[in-house]
Order: sequence, then C-alpha cells, then structure tokens
Amino acid sequence: MFYTAGLPFNLARNPWFRQAFMFAANSKLGGYVPPSYNKIRTSLLVQEKTQVERMLQPIKSTWSSKGVSIVSDGWSDPQRRPLLNFMAVTEDGPMFLRAINTEGEIKTKEYIFQRMLETIDLIGAGNIVQVVTDNASNCRGAGLMVEQKYPHIFWTPCVVHTLNLALKSIGAARNEEDPEYEHCNWINEVSSDAQQIRNFVMNHSMRLSMFNEFSKLKLLAIAETRFASQIVMLKRFHEIKDALTLLVVSPKWSDYRDDNQGRAQFVKDKVLSDLWWDKVKYILDFSEPIYSMIRAADTDKPCLHLIYEMWDSMIEKVKTIIYRHEGKEEYEHSPFYDIVDKILQSRWLKNNTPLHCLAHSLNPKYYTQAWLAEVEGREAPHVDEEISTERNKCFRRMFGDGPELHKIKQQFGNFSLFAAGFSSFDSIEDRTYLEPKIWWGIHGNSAPELQKLALKLLGQPSSSSCAERNWSTYGLIHSTARNRLNPGRAEDLVFVHQNLRLISRKSSEYSSGPTRFWDIGGDTHDIFGGGADFLQHAVLSLDEPELEAMLDDLQAE
Repeated sequence: MFYTAGLPFNLARNPWFRQAFMFAANSKLGGYVPPSYNKIRTSLLVQEKTQVERMLQPIKSTWSSKGVSIVSDGWSDPQRRPLLNFMAVTEDGPMFLRAINTEGEIKTKEYIFQRMLETIDLIGAGNIVQVVTDNASNCRGAGLMVEQKYPHIFWTPCVVHTLNLALKSIGAARNEEDPEYEHCNWINEVSSDAQQIRNFVMNHSMRLSMFNEFSKLKLLAIAETRFASQIVMLKRFHEIKDALTLLVVSPKWSDYRDDNQGRAQFVKDKVLSDLWWDKVKYILDFSEPIYSMIRAADTDKPCLHLIYEMWDSMIEKVKTIIYRHEGKEEYEHSPFYDIVDKILQSRWLKNNTPLHCLAHSLNPKYYTQAWLAEVEGREAPHVDEEISTERNKCFRRMFGDGPELHKIKQQFGNFSLFAAGFSSFDSIEDRTYLEPKIWWGIHGNSAPELQKLALKLLGQPSSSSCAERNWSTYGLIHSTARNRLNPGRAEDLVFVHQNLRLISRKSSEYSSGPTRFWDIGGDTHDIFGGGADFLQHAVLSLDEPELEAMLDDLQAE
C-alpha cells in the first residue's frame, strides 16, 4: 500500500492509521469489505465531518468565556480558483471554519465584509473580540465596516505581515537618486549577491554535489511569500560559510567553472571576502530583534497583550545594535538608523490599535517595579498618555456611556493603583511571577467585569499566520496530482484534516509515544529534490520554533 500508492513514510506515525490496524488485528472481522471509492469520498466524508463537528463542541462551549478571534486570508487552488479562508482562534488553537470559493467575484471591501458577517453570525457576535487580516486595503476597509456594525469587535492588522513589510522596506532596492541609496542600498546588494551564489551552486548538479560533500546543511530555495525570506536566506548562508569557503578553494572548483568563468570568479570573490561576510553579519545583527519579534508573533499562542511592549523594545534593541556597530554615542546622529526607525515607526502607526493598548493595560506585570526598572524611562500603562487615551476609547466602544462604563473604569482604577481588591501582598507579589491569565483567575474576583474582559483579551493572537499556514494543508489535500476535487469536497477534507489535528494536539499521546508530533516534519524534505529545502512548502514554519529541535530525532527514528 505504501509503495504502490507513493504514500509518505510519515503516515506510519499517524494515530488513526495505527488505531485502525491495531483494531483490525485484535478483532474478528471475517467478511469485512473496505469502503468503496465513491463511498469514502461522499457519504463517509459527510459522516466524518459531522463527527468532527461534535468533537469540536467542547472547544466551542468555551467561546463565550475565552473570546474568539476571526482570522482570514486569501489563496488560489491548483486550478487557480480564488478562495477566502476563515478560522476561529482561541488559546486552544485555530479551528478551521470555512473556505469560500470567490471565483467570478470582485474582492471589494463590501464583498469581504459580507463574508465576514456570515462568519460572525456562525460564531456569535458576542463571542468575538477581533477580526485579524493582512494589511490589504480591501481587508482593512472590510474590518472597519465590521467595527461600525459591531463596535465591540475590533479589526486588527496582522503584526507579522506588518513586520515583514518593514523588513522588505529596509532591504528594498533604491534608485541612485534616492537620498536613502547611500545608506541602505548595500542591504539589497548583499541579498542579491547571496541569491546569485545560491543559484550558481544549485543550478549545476556537480557543483551542488561538491557543496554537499562539505555541508550537512542544505541551501534554501525560499519563496518570496515567506515571512522574512531575505533574513532566513542570509542566516543559512552564515551557517554554511565554512562549507562555501571549502567549496570555492577546492581543486575541483576550477573543473566546473568553464561554462561560466565570470560568474564562478564572482562567487569565489564574494565567498572569500571578509568584508562581504561582515556585511552579512551586520544585516543579521540589526535585523535580529525584528526577526525575533516575527517568530514570537507568528504563532497561535496568545500574544496580543505583549505586542505594544515588544514593539517598543524591538526598536530600542535595533538602535543599540546600529549605534554600537557605528561606534556612536546615544546623542549622535545616525542616518542609517534614522531611515530604519522611520520605517519601523511608520509601520507601527499603521499596526497599533486601541485593542493593543487595552490588552497591554491588562497585563499585571507591567505595573511592577521590577518591570519598570528594567529600562530607564519606562512607564506603567495607566501613566502613559497614548495607552490611556486608546484604552479609554476601547472602554467606551465596549460598554457605551451608561453605568457599565463607570463600573469598568472604577475597577480598572483599583487594578492599576493597587487599590481595593488588589492591595494584598500575594496579589502584588504574584504580578511579577504568574502568567497574566493565571493572575486574573486568582486575584481578579473583586472586579468581575474587568476580570471577564481580561480573561478574553489575554487569550488572543496577534497575527493571521494560522490562516496562511492552513493553505499548506489545503495544498496537501488539493495538490496538482489531485486537482479534480471540487471546492466543496476540498473544503470538507480540509475541515476534517485541520480540526482533527487540533483535537489530536490536545491529547497526551501527541507529545509521547510512537505517534508523537505525527503531523510535523514528515517526508517533505525529500519531495523537491535538487538538494534544496523549499521553505514555501515546509511543514514547520516560524510559529513552532520549539519543535524544530525535535524534528531531527523524529526523522532519525
């Protein structure tokens, strides 16, 4: 079955595969006939989708208390049909809801708004905290229309998409007449050099074979759609520096350069240039705080309440690295940093929303002396003018102008000033050590309305990455080798596949035993060949860094 159908060997770790064979081996099933082709793709699929919907009910029952983020993204299937993807995200993980075939439709803000309303009705408007999309103008317009209809629901631009755009702007090619050319165009030049080196090695089988003799790590063919694609490529180049050096000084190098001696000399000169590698290292150094924030936010885990502080800290870290590299004091002027800071500040103004400020204000850690003392000039959220203004906007949108607004403001005042209900020694001490939601669960009962709000906001994501990653699932199911699936059947298959993964990841068997981490890694590192890992299709993405170390062990087994 495996060999004739070309099934990936990773299927042997699938818990349902193992359960089916173990059941068959331990049961008397004489005369059993496997389901037919038509039955397994029609009636059994419908039955399974119904069963999965029942299995999801325990998660759905928590929506009213935990709050839900609707996450949306667009994609095109192998037949170039445009699809619009909707997922419901809580701290339990992303739940696939629907994928709408938008073929023949113009994706105006009004059209997307109508599809969002249908999804809101499906979940229940009272359960929804925010709608997260990318920064496209039609998505932004649709999100603002949702805010007008439901003031308590906020549109939040994906912070990962915003940071990725900032990195692209910093490393973009510039015209020689551009005043920024002198200070920034070198980044694009270094990135272009790295691409040429990669292509020169990868596009010749013997050169690639020689490289593989010197390096256990593969070169990366990184799709432009990947977040921080330039940084990921340069990080890999820095890791394989020694292998590239050995390659170009190898006696065999001259044997396989005759087809393009000029390009071969270019590659050799760059690889042996300490100045070029210093530039690569500098790009990686000053972009590391941005890249780290992308990795932290490119996750389904709750981090909405961390974004405001993370962005502030990220900009300060970038400044410190640039000034240290340039050997300048704090008060001196750095043209390069001014350009980077301008880009980051501009993107932050487009990304920051009142909801970020409110969620930041509800993190008890940000009122402790230990946190305030970490950075000179830090202020508690209730003292910061911008945060306070935006937070009060949120309160008014959520609670109107009546007595509920006065009650929530009173409760927030008590919380932020360590007043009635929040003045005990345990309550103050635990702000430093406990996770925000745990702290509110233990110490928030004196402010029930604020506690309910905090428990919702502190469990929300800040990116639409899960919706984009879901297209990998869609691509796995609706591939070029299986492109006759109609959109409805493909949607049902994705619904079953994605949500069974969600359910499976909540089981204890997921992290131990023969089926541990069954849905990551797999055999995808083999499917493209050519000696390159192609990150557009990689199962692992930036959202799961803690699983990367385990992947080698799984493949070794």
